[in-house]
Amino acid sequence: MSIASPATGAWLPPPEEIFRITVEQYEEWSGSGSIGEEDRVELLDGVIVRKMTKNPPHLLCCDLCRDELTRILPPGFWLRGESPVRIAPVSMPEPDLIVLRGSPRDLASRLPLPSDVVLCVEVADSSLARDRGVKRDLYARAGISNYWLVNLTERRVEVFADPKDGAYATASVAGETGSVGLVVDGEAWGRVEVAAILP
Repeated sequence: MSIASPATGAWLPPPEEIFRITVEQYEEWSGSGSIGEEDRVELLDGVIVRKMTKNPPHLLCCDLCRDELTRILPPGFWLRGESPVRIAPVSMPEPDLIVLRGSPRDLASRLPLPSDVVLCVEVADSSLARDRGVKRDLYARAGISNYWLVNLTERRVEVFADPKDGAYATASVAGETGSVGLVVDGEAWGRVEVAAILP
């Protein structure tokens, strides 16, 4: 008896054949236990995708970002790590860090919405294409005012701000010897040295 050898390469159906789900369906499946914490997935544009594995440099960068952002946060804002953001109707990404308006008790019975979020931070090495593509675009479409992509591969921070018509109107890059500023509601909060957040 012969055994067929496995197909090489990844197979994906054409976009029109992909069955997309809504945020409500995703929440229902998560709530029923069909999708568990151990599955490490997120919902992006109606498609459930695996989250990338986090290596020690990625984890360290997240910790360093948390420390630096905490330093510049004014009263009335707070920081959360790996929290889903509910972007109806078809996305529930889980950024590495988000800065939120209000206080933790404001989210006692719901997930953050784009209107709660003033900054999303993604730390990227193997996930660079996804974070620079689909995630950047969905944050812009949702109207999230600031997005930082900490690019570990090129040791820089890519800064996107001012969403207009579904895209970020401003983009800049700060290298390892530079710094990035955060402006929220027209107010400058301070600057973060790129070297301080890179592993």
